[in-house]
Amino acid sequence: MTQEPEHRMEHHGVKPTAMRLLVYHELERSARPLSLKELEERMPSAERSTIFRTLSVFLKHHLIHGIEDGSGALRYELCTCDSHHTHDDQHGHFYCECCHRTLCLREIPVPQVTLPAGFESTSTSLIIKGVCSECRRKAHRPARQ
Repeated sequence: MTQEPEHRMEHHGVKPTAMRLLVYHELERSARPLSLKELEERMPSAERSTIFRTLSVFLKHHLIHGIEDGSGALRYELCTCDSHHTHDDQHGHFYCECCHRTLCLREIPVPQVTLPAGFESTSTSLIIKGVCSECRRKAHRPARQ
């Protein structure tokens, strides 16, 4: 992701409006995937429906991908691939059951699975649930081996 946001958007067929750039920059600044609610909190002057429409456009054009972490809220992060046909963002995510944050585990790839004949996959994800290192440290809980 070395291109300027305007160029990435144009490359993916998205017109870089002020709101789209604002949402893009919030996702870019974040060290973890964000939910619609979290984006709203970071952008109090923006309408929820406008943020949602922007996320929908980004998803459609493969600028971002959504993560279903089991919390009931879809979380979004920027795609690292500049292709709008392929996706190299197949990495694991960790959902902390204490602080309810979802963290990227880029070093852990989503395993490839062979499906039975006649089955077709539309998406694959790897969500690991537990307690993050920060919450463990706060609670002084040793890691299980």
